[in-house]
Amino acid sequence: MDNAPHVRFLVTDRSFLAYLKKGISQLALQVGFAPQRLSAIDLIVAEMGSNLIKHAGGGEILVRHFLTSDNAGLELISIDNGPGMAEPVRMIQDGVSTTGTLGHGLGSINRLADFTQLYSQKGWGTILLARIYKKPLVMARPESFEYRSVVVAKPGETVSGDGCYVKLTASHIKLFLGDGLGHGPEANLAVQTAINAFRLCAEHQPVAIVRQLHRSVTKTRGLVGAVVVYDTQNKQWNWCGVGNISTRISGSLRTKNFLSYNGIIGMNLPNSMNDHALPFEQGQLLMMGSDGLQSRWDITKYTLIHRYDLSILAAAIYKDFARQTDDTSIFIGRVKADHGRTS
Repeated sequence: MDNAPHVRFLVTDRSFLAYLKKGISQLALQVGFAPQRLSAIDLIVAEMGSNLIKHAGGGEILVRHFLTSDNAGLELISIDNGPGMAEPVRMIQDGVSTTGTLGHGLGSINRLADFTQLYSQKGWGTILLARIYKKPLVMARPESFEYRSVVVAKPGETVSGDGCYVKLTASHIKLFLGDGLGHGPEANLAVQTAINAFRLCAEHQPVAIVRQLHRSVTKTRGLVGAVVVYDTQNKQWNWCGVGNISTRISGSLRTKNFLSYNGIIGMNLPNSMNDHALPFEQGQLLMMGSDGLQSRWDITKYTLIHRYDLSILAAAIYKDFARQTDDTSIFIGRVKADHGRTS
């Protein structure tokens, strides 16, 4: 799945519902859904918006269209700070309600979408994830590298100055997250220029990749960024970052926070930079975030969230730690334990 940015829709009262439905309908049209699927998306959006107002006093919905190797679709993530649910798995079934209504809302979303997950904690709020695919889903080979992201523009901007990209080869998994200086179109140009250079770069060492990005973006306003490369043969993470990008690898045995070098890609890099290495452990999470997040974000309070789609975790971090004064990006990835055995 690609790492396209999300569009943010606030839903604070019923006056927002018409704008919500119109905006998401326009995004769905870009995917090329058949009319029947467009009708289903309208119903899902109506139920999501109504649930936010009715049960949580409002919230927001993040929406993006995405591409996979053989399909396309629409992703919707509903986020609120409401009272939460004691039994989220039960609540997504048809006919279950806590307010005396018919209880068709969450059950309808579960029935109409191709993929749904609901994560909730009492007193914390709720995250509802739904994906609708353009073509019917078929049994796919399990991903060797599972990854998800949430990228959201600064409120009031139409494009994000943050961006991320994943490049998979037989011998390496290469990841980049960048944050163009400032925000708006010029920041977006800087990060997209870096992503294009990263996509074409043949280097395998993070420092070498960063230096190539530096040469490629000199005509832009510049950016900060981090590169992570996973060597599938040696089962080792390698990292190099410049500027205020948070990077951490969290496992059952230890969590490693990587400290970036001072500088700006495209303007000034340190003369001396080194790759930093960390061995692979089963179940490790790679997490990267821009300074649109508060500096001390923590995932330990999200009980059992590692059992959910990684978009749920990314949305939870966004929910609790996004500053909402800048572009925000969170990337989360996880290497499957058997990756590299047949490469």
